[in-house]
Amino acid sequence: MPEIICQDCGKRMFHENEDTLKIEESVHKKFCLKKEGSIESYMHRENAEQSSMDSERNTDNEGKPVLKR
Repeated sequence: MPEIICQDCGKRMFHENEDTLKIEESVHKKFCLKKEGSIESYMHRENAEQSSMDSERNTDNEGKPVLKR
């Protein structure tokens, strides 16, 4: 079975279909964290920015908060 091991983070990727493996490798290159076990996130928000991004949807029709904090 063909496999690829990322040189940056050490993740082992394998798949029976080589074309699928190449696609998986190209996606991994875009999102590789460069270190195994890294906890970085592409959805990171600063602690100071915890307010809702959409103030109109911050509460429901009755004024109750929609999101749990």
